[in-house]
Amino acid sequence: MNYLTPNHRLALLMHDGTDNSGGKTGLALLRYSPLPIVAVIDRRRAGGNLAQITGIPREVPIVASLQSALAYDPTVLAIGIAPSGGALPDPWYQEVKAAVAAGLSVVNGLHRPLGQDPALPLTQPDQWIWDVRQEPPGLSVGMARARTLACRRVLAVGTDMAVGKMSANLELHRAARARGLRSKVIATGQTNLMLGDDGVALDAVRVDFAAGAVEQVVMRYGPDHDILFIEGQGSLFNPASTATLPLMRGSQPTHLILAHRAGQTHIKNCPEIPIPPLPEAIRVCETLVTAGGAFLAAQVVGVALNTHHLGEQDAIAAIQSTQTQTGLPCTDVLRFGPDPLLAALLATPMPKG
Repeated sequence: MNYLTPNHRLALLMHDGTDNSGGKTGLALLRYSPLPIVAVIDRRRAGGNLAQITGIPREVPIVASLQSALAYDPTVLAIGIAPSGGALPDPWYQEVKAAVAAGLSVVNGLHRPLGQDPALPLTQPDQWIWDVRQEPPGLSVGMARARTLACRRVLAVGTDMAVGKMSANLELHRAARARGLRSKVIATGQTNLMLGDDGVALDAVRVDFAAGAVEQVVMRYGPDHDILFIEGQGSLFNPASTATLPLMRGSQPTHLILAHRAGQTHIKNCPEIPIPPLPEAIRVCETLVTAGGAFLAAQVVGVALNTHHLGEQDAIAAIQSTQTQTGLPCTDVLRFGPDPLLAALLATPMPKG
């Protein structure tokens, strides 16, 4: 259930995350949400220019605290950061308490639920706390039923976490809709759910039911769409991640997009673990998705390269190098658009099986 409506006005809690991947939920809301966002709360960046800091062309003031944000008349506080461990540090939790006391509703995408917190009593009749990460009812195990669908099913896979899988999907979805295709995003994480896409918070689902949870949503929308963009999660190469395999099994993808941060050679939070060369990473993904012929032989048809940290000329050179290295189309979807990847998706035949 999505609690947000067009009448809501959001303040984003983004302390220390406005300029880095720790605030990726809030940054995605700033980039893609159609709802009014009236303030960004970040003590470190207060008073700064949001567009200059983030590259997102949206005029929103950055303030230092919830109390300062109240001057812009928000109705909802959305938690746009993801602190390590899944819980807010106490000073930031106190700001959530202040928001609830002021009558604001709360969108919480963290692992720690807030809806049953006795320290957060709701005082207004239309006030609510939406804990996004919840396991839906009525789940069953995966049965690979999605392979019977006629639509294209595109899964973004990454060489690491937080390298741009969600952005690749959202930009490809926009481009597909612009071409007149019946396109749908399948949300598998808290951010896409906050943006209003239907789906499941995969990391809130017990592992035995994870593939089945994805399959259930894909089967709901597949018959009525030309193409489904399934939000990727985690990475096969990151030791903390278990999400990619149930996404493969549940969605039975017909095409894969590889997301990679230009120049990254090791897992960010485990620097002793190398990322394989891209051709080898592609081979691993394609081998696991088909499982020796048990499932559809989906191919990686392009690379979504994250070049945010590079200047434009270096970004162009990195894209050209990646194309040479992999033999596949490559682009930074935010910087240069997704058209080469969409063209590859539409030109590559559906796998048989």
